[in-house]
Amino acid sequence: MKQNHLEMCLLFDFYGEMLTDKQRELFDLYYNEDLSLSEIAEHVGITRQGVRDAIVRAEHTLTELEEKLGLVCRYGKIDQHIAALAQEVKMLSRINANYMQNDEIGKILARMHEHIHAITG
Repeated sequence: MKQNHLEMCLLFDFYGEMLTDKQRELFDLYYNEDLSLSEIAEHVGITRQGVRDAIVRAEHTLTELEEKLGLVCRYGKIDQHIAALAQEVKMLSRINANYMQNDEIGKILARMHEHIHAITG
């Protein structure tokens, strides 16, 4: 457990709604609130082993969903490509501003920048 904290948190962000309410609560307390198994067990009134088993099942479910759907992997690739596109748009904007000074190209680049911003937030 907690082998790859960041990966588990990403999986939880993408697939957390697929867990049971109890799994979601225990997972959140363990990974996001950083409570120990004993603290969680005391808080929710079950055994430490019960907490551990629920979290392990949740981790397995999240990992299995990623293996089947690949949303986290796809998101990472999309994020990288958007960052690369943003750099290319910035470079083309500089070239247009310094050498070409073409209004139509400037408008297209501005729209491309708006699209990238709309995707990334």
